[in-house]
Amino acid sequence: MLVKAIYENSVLRPLEKLDLKDGDLVEIEVKKNPIDQLYGIIKIQNKQWLDEIIESPDLEPI
Repeated sequence: MLVKAIYENSVLRPLEKLDLKDGDLVEIEVKKNPIDQLYGIIKIQNKQWLDEIIESPDLEPI
């Protein structure tokens, strides 16, 4: 399952409900938003539009 989360007060908080029980062990791979990594390198006019492109299932990884 792929879930987005926000990091606040040293805790990762999922942005959607998870089908997990207390004590379930999970493995987490942390990836920063690629748009944030481009900040200052290119001029970004519409962040929401770029987020939609990057999250598109039609894109293949480089």
